Amino acid sequence: MDLIQTLTANYMKPELPEMNVGDTVRVTLRVKEGSRERTQAFEGTIIARKHGGINETITVRRISYGVGCEKVFPVHSPSIVSVETIRRGKVHRAKLYYLRDRVGKAAKVKAKVN
Repeated sequence: MDLIQTLTANYMKPELPEMNVGDTVRVTLRVKEGSRERTQAFEGTIIARKHGGINETITVRRISYGVGCEKVFPVHSPSIVSVETIRRGKVHRAKLYYLRDRVGKAAKVKAKVN
């Protein structure tokens, strides 16, 4: 087991921001189209965090033109340039799947005031 942990430690990103379920984040990822490469941002609310270590993923949800859009991002993927936390959310659950059924103001997460 120590051999696996040693090998995966090389591929993990050390400088990840603190992000929790309910936070609004902007994930910037590298997109390759043919021979060109560009960066694209996806901004939304984290509704789930799964797994751990090298396999950790976050599910980010946003409403785009009135349609809900979710993407699952592997946190330690080399295609992810950065993850920045825009707003902290105040939630009591580990998974916010109930937001899928909500529309408008009901789909908002309260901001955490420190």
